[in-house]
Amino acid sequence: MLVNCVVYKNGKKLEAIELEDISDNLKHRDRFVWVALRDPSHEELAKMQEEFGLHDLAVEDARGGHERPKIEEYGDVIFVVMHLPELKHGRLVIGELDVFAGANFVLSVRSRSSLDRMGVRSRAEQDPTLLAQGSGFVLYALMDAVVDRYFPIIDTLERELEGIEERIFHQGSARENVERLYALKRQVTLLHHGVAPMMEAVGKLCSGRVPGMCLRSQDYFRDVFDHLQRINASLDSMRDTVLTAIQVTLSMVTIDDAETTKRLAAWAGLFGVATAFAGIWGMNFTHMPELEWPLGYPAALLAIATTCGLLYRRFKRAGWI
Repeated sequence: MLVNCVVYKNGKKLEAIELEDISDNLKHRDRFVWVALRDPSHEELAKMQEEFGLHDLAVEDARGGHERPKIEEYGDVIFVVMHLPELKHGRLVIGELDVFAGANFVLSVRSRSSLDRMGVRSRAEQDPTLLAQGSGFVLYALMDAVVDRYFPIIDTLERELEGIEERIFHQGSARENVERLYALKRQVTLLHHGVAPMMEAVGKLCSGRVPGMCLRSQDYFRDVFDHLQRINASLDSMRDTVLTAIQVTLSMVTIDDAETTKRLAAWAGLFGVATAFAGIWGMNFTHMPELEWPLGYPAALLAIATTCGLLYRRFKRAGWI
């Protein structure tokens, strides 16, 4: 659906217009059109393609969604794909923001996101001087808003990781810890899939051959690039910490299993000795030592008890029991 469609001149808002009037306003080179769509239908995208003269491949990517973050140039139009992360009830949901930026227009298409407003337009309208730079500055403002959404999510995931680390050495919590760590690792990986390619793409807007509409906003795109570098470093660090925590948790499980195995082995040794003595003296042979001795039975029990007691003391000292 259409969120808003506004015409600007010299950085100041002129009026909100209908979609059919876009092409007429684009004929005025001193005007700038900014359109925002949310979960548009195929018909709406087809209308935008007709009004702005968008490339078929770019429109197809915006229509299909689920694209890898990227920046592509189609003549004088830049097509940008960004992942839009959101935490819902502790679950990470990845939406998408597609932006078409031309010489005097910007079209943003938001998909699979429940965010009502990102606040980009209202903040940009508060500074007409910057908004007068046109599509380059609006593209930066949209990128900056998307990148800023990563920081609180990363803070939340880091707090989750710290909570898991505090429980690693709690008895009986290994299974739950491993499940939570793998879920956290998946969320970090999803964020990384949105940040790493985007960082590479934004680098093209602040160095090397920069598109003409972005020349006046190079410093701003460099700021976005720096933020992405910080986010990427945080994600790499968090991913390493998660892997280390998983290894520590699995090591704790192995240690617990080894302790259980030692206890079982110690008790098996005690019962094995008693069974061996009983088996030897329980054989039905006529001629056996102490068979006719009145104290033979008590002596056998004493020998078994003494041997088991010595073994028990030995295992106790070794920490097996």
